[in-house]
Amino acid sequence: MATSPETKKRLVTAALLAPASLWLFVFLVLPFIAIVVFAFGERAPEGGYQPSFTLEQFANLGARAAAFKNTLLLAPVGAFLCLVVAYPVAYYLAVKASPRYRLVLVSLVVVPFWTSLLVRVYAWMYILGARGIPHLLEMIGIENVRLLNTPGAVLLGIVYGYLPLMIMPIYVSLEKLDRRLLEASADLGAKPLSTFFGITLPLSLPGVMTGVALVTILLLGEYLIPQLLGGGKVFFIGNALVDLFLQSRNWPFGSAIAVTLVVVVVFILLIAMRIAWRFAGTRQVDLV
Repeated sequence: MATSPETKKRLVTAALLAPASLWLFVFLVLPFIAIVVFAFGERAPEGGYQPSFTLEQFANLGARAAAFKNTLLLAPVGAFLCLVVAYPVAYYLAVKASPRYRLVLVSLVVVPFWTSLLVRVYAWMYILGARGIPHLLEMIGIENVRLLNTPGAVLLGIVYGYLPLMIMPIYVSLEKLDRRLLEASADLGAKPLSTFFGITLPLSLPGVMTGVALVTILLLGEYLIPQLLGGGKVFFIGNALVDLFLQSRNWPFGSAIAVTLVVVVVFILLIAMRIAWRFAGTRQVDLV
């Protein structure tokens, strides 16, 4: 029996999608299902998971309120600081920089990714530690300055580590900007500031929302930066998960926190997409 062209097209599409779909199902969907199952269980006497069905783990989320508070406060603040620093850089690269040097400048933005984040965070530990900036301040008479193991140190590490992830989506969005719109605005007598807020910023909003969503979502699961620059005093949800799964071996409680974190991430992503679509109108908005 002959196969119609439409059926062949669907079979080809299914064959192309099958490897990626299988990969996502095995390494993403199945582990998440296991985490959900663990979340409704109980901790075994020797640690780990004991089959049960209870909401006790979700009722005890308040025991890790400090981790949730630090994460839900510092993650958005860190993303906002990244945006404040990244937008002027992306604007210069996309609009002001000479095409001859643009590729070189963009390459410099991604150069930090060539080095391990662990090494770069350790460098900041030295800079902010007793032998770094506090020592220099002490030499000029400013004593008892503590920079390491503070929320400020964690925010500094966040901006340093995630800045390229904020710059690139904004740069891509600004690079697609039709320069004729800027010229028309200037010809009609609009001031540069009016042109920016009336044309440039709205048209770059999809890139802004992509960068904000990407950085915020990654920060919600951040472990390394608060662990090293926060010294265990600035606890994130990622630190709580490591403690619950590897130290206290309370898998059900850790799973409940992980499920809650996923719900928060999905909620933030939906809000970001709604905001982007509202301000960007019919223009395409890709957040994931």
